[in-house]
Amino acid sequence: MSDPPEAFGRTIQLFLVDGTPGGLIIASIHGWTGSVLVASQTTFGRLLARPEVDRTGLYILYGPDPQDPLGMRAYIGEADSVRERIDKSAGDRGFWETAIVVTTSDEALTKGHVRYLEARLIEMTKTAARVALDNGQEPSSERRRLPEADKANMEAFLASLKVILPVVGLDLLKPRPTITEATLVKTEEAPANEARFEIRHRSNVQALAIEADGEFVVLAGSQALKNTDYAKNSYATLKEELIGQGILVPTTGGHIYEFNKSYAFRSPSAAGSVILDRNTNGRTRWHVVGSKLTYHEWQEQKARSAGGAT
Repeated sequence: MSDPPEAFGRTIQLFLVDGTPGGLIIASIHGWTGSVLVASQTTFGRLLARPEVDRTGLYILYGPDPQDPLGMRAYIGEADSVRERIDKSAGDRGFWETAIVVTTSDEALTKGHVRYLEARLIEMTKTAARVALDNGQEPSSERRRLPEADKANMEAFLASLKVILPVVGLDLLKPRPTITEATLVKTEEAPANEARFEIRHRSNVQALAIEADGEFVVLAGSQALKNTDYAKNSYATLKEELIGQGILVPTTGGHIYEFNKSYAFRSPSAAGSVILDRNTNGRTRWHVVGSKLTYHEWQEQKARSAGGAT
């Protein structure tokens, strides 16, 4: 069996066009000809005034999904000249909060290239299943024929785009953590790179979680307290949305909820607060299963191990 390819660092450059973090941003990767322009609704006019937007390229409109309080929505498009197309698309859609334009510094993208990239982006977004697509048509990349060399170049282009989009706040291409049956097996002890975490609380509520792809995933079958009447819970709205989506369902006895399926939280504190129905420091509340080690201590231990390996 061959060894997995070695990960390597990348240098991402963020240029603040207006000199402020909330203004127009141009992102690029060192050695990549691609250029990603990022605007909000308030800076959209300045985006349209940029000369890069007159080039052949892609665009993405991204924001909360009006049909799903827990989800995000995206529209992906392409054009010979992005300016007019993105302006019309933005006017037709009220959900978006962020507008992205993808072009190249050397104007090397052709109509054939961006049609292929659009189709592949739509395919990759559907596969990742993180956001809802607002596209009425979903073109197949197989119908976007390119010479073999051009196709290879566009796949390399997409690989860089997949790196840069999460940095500017778009997770649409990031696959959801894969939860297998083996993951769900509760063990007393797990290897450091496969650690499972549990909540220990006097109420005897039982919850199990793992860390996967930078997210804290509470596993299906975990429990959450119901109606504790604590005054402070910053994640009360999130909990209500999870209940509304059928992710948290009442148990037969009715005094607790149960996770109907695994759910990825942005932090262990968000997960702990939903489970215990109160503001919770998840870094100290979660423990490695079968150990006194808190999540925070486990992270420190993992960091020290990584440092010693370099």
